[in-house]
Amino acid sequence: MALPDSVVAYLEQSETKLAAYPKLLRMFKNCYPNTLETTTKWLADETVFVITGDIPAMWLRDSSAQVRHYLPLAAEDKQLQVLLAGLIRRQMNYIQLDPYANAFNEEANDNRYDQDLTELDPWVWERKYEIDSLCYPIQLAYLYWKATGLTHVFDESFRSAVHTIIALWKTEQRHAEQSPYRFARIDCPPSDTLRNNRMGMPVNYTGMTWSGFRPSDDACTFGYLIPANMFAVVALRYIEEIASAVWNDEEVVRLAAELREEIDFGIQAYGTYLHPKYGKIYAYETDGFGNYNLMDDANVPSLLSIPYLGYSSFEDPIYRNTRNFVLSSDNPYYYEGNYARGIGSPHTPAGYIWPISLAMQALTSKDEAEVHEVLKMLMETDADTGYMHEGFNPDNPAEYTRPWFAWANSLFGELIHRLMRRGYFD
Repeated sequence: MALPDSVVAYLEQSETKLAAYPKLLRMFKNCYPNTLETTTKWLADETVFVITGDIPAMWLRDSSAQVRHYLPLAAEDKQLQVLLAGLIRRQMNYIQLDPYANAFNEEANDNRYDQDLTELDPWVWERKYEIDSLCYPIQLAYLYWKATGLTHVFDESFRSAVHTIIALWKTEQRHAEQSPYRFARIDCPPSDTLRNNRMGMPVNYTGMTWSGFRPSDDACTFGYLIPANMFAVVALRYIEEIASAVWNDEEVVRLAAELREEIDFGIQAYGTYLHPKYGKIYAYETDGFGNYNLMDDANVPSLLSIPYLGYSSFEDPIYRNTRNFVLSSDNPYYYEGNYARGIGSPHTPAGYIWPISLAMQALTSKDEAEVHEVLKMLMETDADTGYMHEGFNPDNPAEYTRPWFAWANSLFGELIHRLMRRGYFD
């Protein structure tokens, strides 16, 4: 699609701001508009369909993250406002269609990743239930409101989706007893399917809400995914504010506040771990029975991204301890090589680092030297393509996964945008 005027103007401004950094300028001018240039499609019903890149489906998570960096320009750009609102409306339609699905087709064409053992629908590309799939569209709509002052996206469809999300999260607080969700994939790695008769491993009641899969689309080891529950707390805060300020609906305020308090209590009571080296940290996953998965994954929501999500600040001592842990070799998915060091994922080959995690490290850093180091690593590991990838070999960045991964391009664009706005390159 043609770029909105505000995006064109901002790219022109970047030529001055980044004049002393020619490679960074080239990468920014490639990555910042990438979502609009290559993944965005207006549909006949005036909604917007956004593919993730090299896969012809729309993820609720990715499509939200792919456009977040345009929000600061939306206040003065009517075309961006209409586009973002069209995406939000399509997301709400999908959530009401199947709130357990993570990725959808442009039309009811029965395209899908695999013939999974779950409730299939011709609209659904994949039905891996992930908490963050429901958080991201709520966050996008809230941030759209704050950026533009417009409330028209909070229509009856949005209100219906909110009720669906709250009801689902309450059901999944007692997954074994109440959940209708089942999922299995045949002839696949263990990370692509759920154990225990398609239900996932047993969990104890904690107040948190259960997730089958991580934002990487890999199966959870233990069903309470801590960073995803943190994101749910943030999304419920947004719902409370929307229900109060826009709808004047005290019942929704009450429902969201009660659920938020229960999930947050569960995080603090069951989701922390006293580490002998780092002190009190947040676990990545737990089952409520005293078992913990101590790690972090590049995909967001992650433990590294806690301040970016808005759950707590960088100054939170538990976050600081957790950050020290996840950015160390004690995190099983932290890797180092000749060109980079950072967090990867079991979703990609062992040793591969993700540009998403590097960008997130800089976005959540208070250390200018750390930001400088991350920028250097990002510039040295694009394999001279001018774009971000999913994961790369830090000893040989020419070996990478997914040459077209719009989420990573957008997050890199957001990082450079933020640094330019605060005068980092002046």
